[in-house]
Amino acid sequence: MKNTLTIVPLSTPQTLTLAAMETLRRAPVLYLQTAEHPSARPVLENNLPYVSMDDIYAAAEDYEQLNEAIAHRLTQGGSAVYAVMGGGCYSQLPAIEAACRTNGFELLVLPGVPYHQAAFPKAGEGQVYVANALPEQVDTDKPLYICELDNRLLAGEVKLFLQRFYPDEWTLTLAVQQQNGAYAHRELPLYALDREGGFFASTVLFVPALPFEQKQTYGFYDLVNILRRLRAPGGCPWDREQTHESLKKDLREECYELLDAIDEGSDEHIVEECGDVLMNALFHAVIGEEQGRYDDRDVTTGITQKLIYRHPHVFGTVKVSSSAEVLKNWDALKQKEKGQNTITKTLRSVPRSFPALLRCEKVQKKARKIGFDFDTAEDAFYKIVEETRELQQAMTAGECRDKEKEMGDLLFACMNVCRLLGFDGEETLHKATDKFINRFERMENLAVAAGESLQGMTLEQMDTWWEKAKETENR
Repeated sequence: MKNTLTIVPLSTPQTLTLAAMETLRRAPVLYLQTAEHPSARPVLENNLPYVSMDDIYAAAEDYEQLNEAIAHRLTQGGSAVYAVMGGGCYSQLPAIEAACRTNGFELLVLPGVPYHQAAFPKAGEGQVYVANALPEQVDTDKPLYICELDNRLLAGEVKLFLQRFYPDEWTLTLAVQQQNGAYAHRELPLYALDREGGFFASTVLFVPALPFEQKQTYGFYDLVNILRRLRAPGGCPWDREQTHESLKKDLREECYELLDAIDEGSDEHIVEECGDVLMNALFHAVIGEEQGRYDDRDVTTGITQKLIYRHPHVFGTVKVSSSAEVLKNWDALKQKEKGQNTITKTLRSVPRSFPALLRCEKVQKKARKIGFDFDTAEDAFYKIVEETRELQQAMTAGECRDKEKEMGDLLFACMNVCRLLGFDGEETLHKATDKFINRFERMENLAVAAGESLQGMTLEQMDTWWEKAKETENR
């Protein structure tokens, strides 16, 4: 017959059930999580013999060592009862379960009243977390209970965590267990959470739900909900009219504005433009949700699965020694994922909606991976000479179609040289455009300083000022 380890939760003497009390009385061996806590009163006042874990708490250097030592003691003898504080020994349970499996024990956990229910019996349901195991995000639309707030340092960490989601002045309620086992409550603003005492293993913090309009910080799903509200009946007429097609131009413009913010180096503008890009992307997710085709979770699931699949060196067993190997694996996995079983398919996979220079560069790079490329920029330069001559011939012949074709060939050849020189085509042309604008400004300023205006000048006159601007630029 298997030995049995029975866990009996003790939150307050007032909430201890008759079945739990009877289990404590009949225990072959009674282990007590700690005797230095108000919740232990039913054991102490009834003079029940027990073995305390307080010595293990005093000697343990960390929680892992503590939990393993307690689990070892509980499963080294025969059947036993373990009386724990609160609704259950959350952090110790995995170690206890593992020890029971190893030592052939059957584990039985009696139902109990968790600390948060004992402290706030009328507050209703909500999110429940242990103070030293908080999540990445909380849902501020629902009440929040934080249990086992047992010291001021931990209270400070909880305060910093909550300040990511709630206003500093948001009113919280701290419930502190008294010597008689009952809870006393006091309200305090969030910013003052770690300025007072009352922190014990049984202390519970209650954070009421925060109305949407009173929030000062917002998360991913807040943005999704805003877009849903704008699209809903009674929302914004303009937002309700938008479609995938109508939003394409906005998304393109917002991406370019983000690139400008990055070039500018302004964190404030980067944050703003990242928000605009994210909003535009989620707009498409909300439209898909309305049509019953997909939703935001499908979007985040898709990109997460893609990242896991294309990073086998992080989430799998593949070994890499450089970023070059990472990119090689990435391309191979992408081709397999997209069914690109020919080189032509990989070339066609470059979106046609890309800016022309960027698309040209991407296609050339993909062709280079199979060796279809010039060896050097010098070799590619002669193609510019050849294409220039062919364009000149087309211009002389006067065939409009031929001129456009040869002009495209010349631009393609120029991109080849630019790429092989190690320059980014888009950025290189941007710099050339900036250079033109700056020199034009210098030319205009010189003319105005001389009492003249560019308007009305002949091309020859403007060329004169252009050369003067160029001279000052060189100096």
